[in-house]
Amino acid sequence: MAKDGTRNRPLSPHLQIWRWGPHMFVSILHRVTGDGMAFAGLALLLWWLGALAGGPEAYALLTKCMTSIPGYVVLVGISWAFFTHMMSGLRHFVLDVGAGFELKTNKTWSIVCPILGVLATVAFWAILLLR
Repeated sequence: MAKDGTRNRPLSPHLQIWRWGPHMFVSILHRVTGDGMAFAGLALLLWWLGALAGGPEAYALLTKCMTSIPGYVVLVGISWAFFTHMMSGLRHFVLDVGAGFELKTNKTWSIVCPILGVLATVAFWAILLLR
């Protein structure tokens, strides 16, 4: 300790000091989509397995619920979370290799990742619904 009883060590920066950027948004989005897939995806998977084991009536109820408007919202949301999480994961993989740390490159890929996630979701649902 210092002579006056205070510690002479730097304070840790907090969110009021940092300037928000796309890389922070993508990092938070990566965590949120991963948790969303874990909880909502697991619930849907367990419901589907239960419906398979429950017989034709249970499976018909699942099909009826998932082909309604709220069901499509859930399915599109889970697929969007998957593709967004995947794009962000690929970005993190490239960063783990040691590439893409330049400020402009990092910012560009941070902006492109969510856009690619939306485009992949739209393409996925277009293929499913238009075939």
